[in-house]
Amino acid sequence: MLYDHIVIRYGELSLKGKNRKVFINQLHENVRNKLTDFPEIKIKNTRDRMTILLNGTDPEPVMKICQSIFGIQNLSLAIKTENDVEEIKESALFALQEANHVQTFKITTRRANKEFPIGSQEFNHVIGSHLLTNTEEIMVNVHQPDIELHIDIRKDATYITSQKIKGAGGLPVGTSGKSLLLLSGGIDSPVAGYLTMRRGVKIEAVHFHSPPYTSEAAKQKVLDLAELLTQFGHDVKVHMVPFTALQQKIHREIPHGYSMTVMRRMMLKISEKIAKQENILSITTGESLGQVASQTMESMHAINDVTNFPVIRPLIAMDKEAIIEIAQQIESYDISIRPFEDCCTIFVPIAPKTKPKREKVILFENKLDVTKEIEEIMKTIEVVTVSKNSAVEGSMADLF
Repeated sequence: MLYDHIVIRYGELSLKGKNRKVFINQLHENVRNKLTDFPEIKIKNTRDRMTILLNGTDPEPVMKICQSIFGIQNLSLAIKTENDVEEIKESALFALQEANHVQTFKITTRRANKEFPIGSQEFNHVIGSHLLTNTEEIMVNVHQPDIELHIDIRKDATYITSQKIKGAGGLPVGTSGKSLLLLSGGIDSPVAGYLTMRRGVKIEAVHFHSPPYTSEAAKQKVLDLAELLTQFGHDVKVHMVPFTALQQKIHREIPHGYSMTVMRRMMLKISEKIAKQENILSITTGESLGQVASQTMESMHAINDVTNFPVIRPLIAMDKEAIIEIAQQIESYDISIRPFEDCCTIFVPIAPKTKPKREKVILFENKLDVTKEIEEIMKTIEVVTVSKNSAVEGSMADLF
């Protein structure tokens, strides 16, 4: 007898109506894709949970991967038994004896199978009495037990679990469309990508670089961040945008106080063009209100004017400390703080406008003919597809 199953509980997915099956099927696909290195396992999903038959596979790495998959509220190692009272008794005793440092326990029975002859409350007493009879110095504590054994009696079998491990929550990636993430290489944008994916969104990324002012190491940092994000979803396609010529022109011809605003507008214009090409319906940024000059309410009002695409800003009301905390949790922080500059730190004006006027920005921009530069940029974008623990694929693979 051993823990031979993992029980996955859906959480928010359980609240879905007629389209619940779409969300569950997507989660099933995501779990299957993440567990391809474990060919022995079998996955089965039902209306309110999913079970993984381990078939002798070490549960620890499987559990760890499942914890990073959005759409999973919590998960437990489980013993599966027949719907037989004596078998359930012995399995519950085994689960209690396998636990470490236990002096008190509680039994919670869920009788989804109403044909089972004993009611939930009565069955709690049946199992509890059996455990007390066959153990020493272990007592019942229904308020603060060291271990709570959950007995889930279903049509096909009974599942016994003793611990719920928190999952990633959210919605399965792939159920909420696709967004283009402006991935700078800093702390904020990968966190924004993570939080967007948590709502079921698949992402592609766009990165603006300005050689020779930005280095190949800065590019690699961005690819490493994209690879980290794949562990929460799918492969990530990164659009590398050569921004030098346009950035230099903005620096020469736009008043310095407004150059940052115009530069951000150009980034959104180009991002929208990429999004249209890729059939992407929104743009995601790592902006946090008031953090820097380009992220004041006035700046965002002036910058957002160039696109009618939805701009998702999951960090908008978060302070830096909260953003860093998430970055550390998802392990992007150490990558982000590598000392390689991105294009947003190049040609930064000494005193950028924190309250730029949209009318003035448009006036300056109308005098700036960037048609040729943008056409050239769109022709020379390099696309890299990043997979988890795989070599970089695409037109830049030979650079690294």
